[in-house]
Amino acid sequence: MTAEFIGELLADGFFAAIAAIGFSVISNPPRRSIAYCALLAAFGHATRFLLTNTLEVDIASASFLAAMLIGWLSLPFAYKVHCPTTTLYIPALLPMVPGMYAYKTIFAMMNFMQHINEDEIASLYMIDFFRNGMTAFTILFSLGVGAALPTLIMRRWAFTMTRKKV
Repeated sequence: MTAEFIGELLADGFFAAIAAIGFSVISNPPRRSIAYCALLAAFGHATRFLLTNTLEVDIASASFLAAMLIGWLSLPFAYKVHCPTTTLYIPALLPMVPGMYAYKTIFAMMNFMQHINEDEIASLYMIDFFRNGMTAFTILFSLGVGAALPTLIMRRWAFTMTRKKV
């Protein structure tokens, strides 16, 4: 790994952390959890960046693995700040939502509707619509399942350890 790649990796994690802070603040969580949301987002997004750019893992699988990392790390962090895991991992996942694929899906659908009478052009836009739509759906599904799975596997630990001991 070159110094340039490490700089890109750190920048990716940094900007994901800033986005997660913004998403976290608008949902009004306990203040003590905001830094953990940022840390989770930085680790998760940097992991996805690393997997897609060095190991050439597809974006859906990389998103699943990054979401699993966020889910597993949210368990001890939630215990530490006494809040539910969802308070931590939802804002951390939001920077990984595939906005560009969703945009390209809608754009292809609009172009398909404009060229519906031209078979060759319409079929190209339909292919783009399904390609981008399935990619966006798969990434979203991977994020949801990957983050929720650790909480479901460690159900008893996840839901009993977040309460303060009196």
